Amino acid sequence: MQLIGKGCGQTSRVDALRHALEKARQFNFDLKDAVLASDAFFPFDDCVKIAHEAGISAFIQPGGSKRDNDSIEYCRQNNLVMIITGLRQFKH
Repeated sequence: MQLIGKGCGQTSRVDALRHALEKARQFNFDLKDAVLASDAFFPFDDCVKIAHEAGISAFIQPGGSKRDNDSIEYCRQNNLVMIITGLRQFKH
């Protein structure tokens, strides 16, 4: 297991994802079949779509959004893995 990109400190979840993807690309990491782990839920399927287009095929998130089904359904339709932990690690 290796961290290949990290997007943190952003006020936008999409910006955080794009930052992480760009970091991975800067170091020429192949994102094919990589896993995206988030300490925040995916309330819309936008981040899952962007990550999938970059090659990511599995997602780990705490869940808890009223709109979790948007991301879950996108994963089902595209044969991707979505693990919902029910637990956030970051406390503030």
